[in-house]
Amino acid sequence: MSSARVFQESIRDIYNRPGEMRERSRTVAAPEKLGEGLAWVAEGENLDLDVRLESVHEGILVSAEVRTTVHAECGRCLKEFATPFQVEFQELFAYTPTEADEYGVHGDHVDLEPPLRDAVVLALPFQPVCRPDCPGLDPESGELREAEAAAEPDAVDPRWAALAGYLAEEEDVDRSADPESN
Repeated sequence: MSSARVFQESIRDIYNRPGEMRERSRTVAAPEKLGEGLAWVAEGENLDLDVRLESVHEGILVSAEVRTTVHAECGRCLKEFATPFQVEFQELFAYTPTEADEYGVHGDHVDLEPPLRDAVVLALPFQPVCRPDCPGLDPESGELREAEAAAEPDAVDPRWAALAGYLAEEEDVDRSADPESN
């Protein structure tokens, strides 16, 4: 099947037959890279599709679930990683599309590529992380921080040192005013 037709679903058996429904599952390879930035679905990556096609009076209602693997670069430590990814979408393909309709029926098929691409790209994480507790990079050295080192309190910035001294003085005043706190 050519890449132009890889996402086409035949509706010949349910065209203009409201109430009819067909469910199909298949796996296709992504014909090109989906997404940019820090997260993407690589060209050739398997896309597992579960598609439900329902004939309604206005056209064909498509409900689909896509499962694949997303490749990403961690927004904290810059390591590349891969993770499972799932997205669902639902679109109406109108028999006679108007300006308000985004998608239309083309002869005896619907082309799932535009709504599938939109759903996948819009659901990709904007700032992916390799793991929730990723400590990231050290801002001074640019080296990968260890999780234990990231939990340690940072040294006081010299620009704020005067305020730290003020806080210590205020705590001393509070202790001397309240003898029971000692």
